[in-house]
Amino acid sequence: MQENTNSVNENADNLSQNEAMDEALSNVLNSDDSRAGSELSEGNDEEIEKLHAEIAELKDKHLRMLAEFDNFRRRTAKERVEMSQTAGKDIIQSLLVVLDDVDRAAKQLDTTTDITILKEGVSLVFNKFRNIMLSKGLKVMEAQNEEFNPDLHEAITEIPAPSPKMVGKIIDVVESGYYLNDKLIRHAKVVVGK
Repeated sequence: MQENTNSVNENADNLSQNEAMDEALSNVLNSDDSRAGSELSEGNDEEIEKLHAEIAELKDKHLRMLAEFDNFRRRTAKERVEMSQTAGKDIIQSLLVVLDDVDRAAKQLDTTTDITILKEGVSLVFNKFRNIMLSKGLKVMEAQNEEFNPDLHEAITEIPAPSPKMVGKIIDVVESGYYLNDKLIRHAKVVVGK
């Protein structure tokens, strides 16, 4: 019995809310008493058509923008793949000259017995290689006798410092650190005095 009463009350509340909404809507639609009912509906129809046209235009713009963005995303992904595949092309082309020199040096190792000439040839190949790397922006990090800096150096081990002024400084460089265009690309592996 109680449930039936609650249900009846809820239905009555819903009905009164619907009537209030209908009354508010009719007040809005009939707010301009100077226009006849048919004129009012014609004005609303025109306004509704304008709104529909505007919505259609906005949907079209949105779809075009989505298509442009999708094309942009695909194009940049393709360019990124192409760039990664050919990123080292310039360096490799520069190093082909050194590879040619290495091949010539290998042939000379088989035919020449003069160690002095072989050392000169190998030294020329090494220098050419270093110069090409320097021209591409590679720079060796100077670490020997410098203060240990964990941002630049990787400590392999600590050994007793030979003098008090070498405590906390780099005593030996196991592997050099390198910069490429002033950006650190490899930390120096060092031995630090303690």
